[in-house]
Amino acid sequence: MAEQEERRRFLKQSVLALGGLALGGVSLPGCGVEEKKQITGRMFGPSFKAGHLLRTGINMVPTQTEEVDVVVIGGGVSGLSAARWLAKHSKAKVCLLELEDRTGGNSQSGENAVSAYPWGAHYLPLPNNSNTELLQFLEEAQVITGYDAAGLPLYNEYHLCFDPEERLFINGYWQEGLVPNWSVPQPDLQQIDRFLALMEEMKQAKGQDGRFAFDIPLDRSSADERYRQLDKVTMQEWLYQQKLTSEYLRWYVEYCCLDDFGATLEQTSAWAGIHYFAARKAQAGNSDAHRVLTWPQGNHWLAERLREQAGPDIRTGALVYNLEFQAGNVQVDYLNLANNQATRIVAKKCVMAAPQFVRERLLAKISKTAGKPTEKKFSYAPWVVTNLTLNQLPNGKGTPLSWDNVIYSSRSLGYVNAQQQSVQGFPEKRVITFYYPIPDTSPAARQAVYTKKREDWVETVLQELEKAHPGIRREVEQVDVWVWGHGMIKPTPGFIWGEDRQKAAAPLDGKIVFAHSDLSGISIFEEAFYQGIKAAQQILTA
Repeated sequence: MAEQEERRRFLKQSVLALGGLALGGVSLPGCGVEEKKQITGRMFGPSFKAGHLLRTGINMVPTQTEEVDVVVIGGGVSGLSAARWLAKHSKAKVCLLELEDRTGGNSQSGENAVSAYPWGAHYLPLPNNSNTELLQFLEEAQVITGYDAAGLPLYNEYHLCFDPEERLFINGYWQEGLVPNWSVPQPDLQQIDRFLALMEEMKQAKGQDGRFAFDIPLDRSSADERYRQLDKVTMQEWLYQQKLTSEYLRWYVEYCCLDDFGATLEQTSAWAGIHYFAARKAQAGNSDAHRVLTWPQGNHWLAERLREQAGPDIRTGALVYNLEFQAGNVQVDYLNLANNQATRIVAKKCVMAAPQFVRERLLAKISKTAGKPTEKKFSYAPWVVTNLTLNQLPNGKGTPLSWDNVIYSSRSLGYVNAQQQSVQGFPEKRVITFYYPIPDTSPAARQAVYTKKREDWVETVLQELEKAHPGIRREVEQVDVWVWGHGMIKPTPGFIWGEDRQKAAAPLDGKIVFAHSDLSGISIFEEAFYQGIKAAQQILTA
């Protein structure tokens, strides 16, 4: 009997010494620790109840009617930005209707006993100094504490990402920064340096109209055809034209396209791809330009600051199911999902701050052609975001745990440390947020995203993480999964400077104006914030 126990201990120690192979599902007789661990968690996503109701149709007749000056449909960043601008610059009576249980759109967040964490967008790069509207908002939110003698903003250190900021797992080692350099061949390094030099040139480039070739908001970019023609080719084609063929470089540029657009090199217009690198020109009095602003809950922190200024009448769980013109006004019927009560809002003006695929459905009764020319041009990337609660994160060689942690050649975008901004030095448990874009937008791929079970997503995530963290399974306690079927707009070739985007942004009959990052073609906080202000200004000007 003693010999059998000794043999079991030997087998157990041998398996662990080989890197925890049993943790991947191999099990040995009598060794219970090698059995696959049951990981708890839940599946989240946009309101399934609302989606079902929209598909089946709602025919309820509202039992009460209210009158307002402006109704805002959609409580994402653009809708909140529009409501905030109207509240600050007018006395209009504004009502905001949001489908979900809380505002924020793609900048949602969650929280457990360990930490708050993002479910979507999780950082804001330092804004360009010319983006005065955004700088003013950050002042109001006390993210900017003042300005130095040169007029450069001073950022609250609490909101600037703490060190270490970024690391990349490549060739068995965690290097500092995300640009590949560890054990990368010299010819590849030379191509990377040449690409970065080209991006620096593009950052300073100006068109004949005196504007920067690439700016944020992008509508302020130069109209010079020398630069806008880049929107007609893919980022992959442009790299080949520049004889930039290094696989290490291609991986890095594609990672960046996936990060902001959910799109591959073949799916991204060269203008959008270059814009990622060349549009940001921030200067700060107490920070390097490359740093970012971040919070445990990601950009939901910013969305909450917008909501605080967006006026008192914000209604969540409000499913808009009918919209039409009536006697010179905009008539909006919505269902309160909490009590199934239907209400009619009669407004003088309407801000439609919903994505294109929702907008088309809501405008169907107003105009059979409204939005139709743009329907196929608006392409969306599905995303899966998972938050993992762990006892600890297995160590690796090189740079220690950072805010952003990326795995070279992984299909994912890696993970962020949700507790990066915490002053607690050694937390007992950790929460990491893992991002998994799905660039394949075919109907079959999108259907697979919706039908895949939580357990399958958990396995996908763990397999990706094991590339850098062997043995991570034993440390995982909980994995929660959020599926975004339409995570963000993709700037496909010809979209940003094509006529479809411009048509979609045009007000409808002087009564309905539109605000959404879809209308920029790039789904970042700055663009959503700008589109909201633009829509509010259109209403006030009219």
